[in-house]
Amino acid sequence: MKLERDVPLGPLTTYRVGGRAALFLRATSRDDLRAARDVVAERDVPVLVVGKGSNLLVADAGFPGLAVQLGDAFDAIDVSDDGRVVAGGAVSLPVLARRTAASGLAGFEWAVGVPGSVGGAVRMNAGGHGSEMGEVLAGATVVDLAARNGRDGFVAVGDLDLSYRHSNVAETEVVVSAELRLTPGNRDASEREIAEIVRWRRKHQPGGQNAGSIFTNPPGDSAGRLIDAAGLKGFRVGSAHVSPKHANFFQADDGGSADDVRALIDEVRRRVLEATGVELVPELRMVGFA
Repeated sequence: MKLERDVPLGPLTTYRVGGRAALFLRATSRDDLRAARDVVAERDVPVLVVGKGSNLLVADAGFPGLAVQLGDAFDAIDVSDDGRVVAGGAVSLPVLARRTAASGLAGFEWAVGVPGSVGGAVRMNAGGHGSEMGEVLAGATVVDLAARNGRDGFVAVGDLDLSYRHSNVAETEVVVSAELRLTPGNRDASEREIAEIVRWRRKHQPGGQNAGSIFTNPPGDSAGRLIDAAGLKGFRVGSAHVSPKHANFFQADDGGSADDVRALIDEVRRRVLEATGVELVPELRMVGFA
């Protein structure tokens, strides 16, 4: 296990802003993760699991503990003819969506529009375009970095307590792989669906430095609609602003501040609550803020 010190975390996130980790590990094996667990226990430091960084904002002050990211050893995909798919926790969701479609399996096309990792998708029960991870997940292999007697092995989907953007995977647990159960389909039809999802995203959602949707949708409504109705499209705080293209996407300027993004989130929540009586709930993971 090779621990690094004072490593910038901003470049590991899609926001591209934020501070540094006191300690950093890019794990090359499950043995690395178990060794990291010993370090956490001996030094009593907090843990941050970093996936693709597509749902993560790290404060400018940084993270005072151990940040862990899975390396290439966790990037494998195994597809069986019967629809069973085992993917490493570091696998990109768009890559997995295209791979399963090319293998003639249906049910994961929606994930081409989610720029995260398999591990992160299990942890937050990620979804899009009317589907979510829990619909195709059979279970996940998890390693807890915070407790030597914590979870370390396969957890069936029924024991993950999945609901809308929620699981019981703790912040200190690493999803090293996931098992999916997909259905036989038609490769051409799946690839057409993927192309349509990509086209829709390019038309309706902004690129650049953002983390996708900031807030979960309230029951029966849309967070983006509420923010737009409050007149906040384009609203700016310092180096961060609400996207004029999609009101639930908040953009960071190149070389901007994570603290500005957090201040923008707080102010938008306040104004939407004042205007509509609805308190928006962030799905973005925010770390290191006071």
